[in-house]
Amino acid sequence: MLNRLNLKPLAVAVTLACAASAASSATANKADLARLLEKLNQRVEKLEQRNAELENQLRASRAPAANTTAAAALAQRVQTLETQQAQVERGLEKESISEREPDLTARLKLLESQAVNAQSAVRKVGAFDGVSAGFSLTTVAQTHRGIPAASSQLNYRGDAYVSLPLAKIGDIEHKVYAQFRLGQGQGLNDAPSFAKPNASAFRVQSTAADDAVAVLGQAWYQADIPLPFGGYKPHSKETLELNFGKMDPFVFFDQNAAAGDETRQFLNTIFVHNPLLDAGGDIGVDANGFAPGFRLSYVNASAKPQTWRVSLGVFGAGVQGANYQRSLSAPLVMLQAETEQRLMQGLAGNYRVYAWRNPQAAHYDAAVAGPEQHSGWGMSADQRVGDGVTVFGRYGHQLQGHVSFDRALTLGAEFNGSYWGRGGDRMGVALGWLKISQDYRAFSGTASGAEKVGEWYYRWRINSQFELSPNFQYFGNPAGEGGADAIKVLGLRAQISY
Repeated sequence: MLNRLNLKPLAVAVTLACAASAASSATANKADLARLLEKLNQRVEKLEQRNAELENQLRASRAPAANTTAAAALAQRVQTLETQQAQVERGLEKESISEREPDLTARLKLLESQAVNAQSAVRKVGAFDGVSAGFSLTTVAQTHRGIPAASSQLNYRGDAYVSLPLAKIGDIEHKVYAQFRLGQGQGLNDAPSFAKPNASAFRVQSTAADDAVAVLGQAWYQADIPLPFGGYKPHSKETLELNFGKMDPFVFFDQNAAAGDETRQFLNTIFVHNPLLDAGGDIGVDANGFAPGFRLSYVNASAKPQTWRVSLGVFGAGVQGANYQRSLSAPLVMLQAETEQRLMQGLAGNYRVYAWRNPQAAHYDAAVAGPEQHSGWGMSADQRVGDGVTVFGRYGHQLQGHVSFDRALTLGAEFNGSYWGRGGDRMGVALGWLKISQDYRAFSGTASGAEKVGEWYYRWRINSQFELSPNFQYFGNPAGEGGADAIKVLGLRAQISY
């Protein structure tokens, strides 16, 4: 490497020499000496500049060699990457995975395969989006005191259902619902009383007692139409619901949150539905408890959670109407208005009032041939009054027809087990009053007053799918016969749900 020349010592030496020469020379003067020194300084500066230029040229001459080496290494790396890329592309063109392929190719194919499998699973799950299904098995054992010629009874009932959503029509959502039911045993429902102690008992009436035949109990279609038509669905607060097919009318009318499910709540028929419709027979369904018909319902949720609804139902009734022979010649017509309110410091409650007209009802005297027209009105209410207490009440009032009892009142409550450290358990207690009609008193000659019924149950939750419920029922003045002994029924219900 070229060393930069240091010319300043040389200039000093030359200066001293000139000074000595000037001192020795008497003829030189100071002005000439100053000019000489200035010229020497200029020459020194030029030499320094030239030295710097030579150093820069030397560095520049060495730089291309280094750049050439880096460029060669870069070219080698680029070539290697291009070769690997070509191998990956050739591997990806084949669906199979080879051990000779680059590791990256094998990983990409594995990820692609996993993605395809995941998409397939998502499509399968998506096909079941909105589908719901379930099965329940209810078994009841009952013994009694006060029922002549009756022994202890055991019965079971199985229910399976499926709800299938259909492809939307614009903003209209619709679905199909189907329910199958089978069972054996009549329970103690031959008791000489208007109220029956086992609403869960089921057996197809047209078969022998040892046959367990499944029937298609319900098969109906429902469309939920947002209102107004053509509006923006997310902003819609009104809905029009349409149902038609084979139904259980009590699914849509006379509902009650605390007393409406005989498989988990009260067992006696008068606490499951309005006594005039169920125990009195005005509902007019077939022997298995179902009927064909349609329902139209308007729902207004503009003040949600406080909503209201008006529903109209038309169902085939009677011996022929309920079994698809003359379903709409003289149907049962029901009209119901209901609302959900937030009372008791914001606790939910449901209040329903309804009226019915059944031209295919039966006279209380079996000797009277042919149907007659019955009509009446009723109400059903359930209201939470605490974190774990729900009270309920039903009232029925017969307006027309020859019936055994023409007034019915039921009251009760359901308690959550959290009050005694069993949050999954429930306990229910209810009282019922069935007033004997004047016509029936005259017909019977001995009946009077009212039949009084009480029921208590405790639902012990073993797990989310298995529950046991001991049950006790009391019948006072059964069928209005004051001289008849009171009836007591003790039972145990097992419920399995899936």
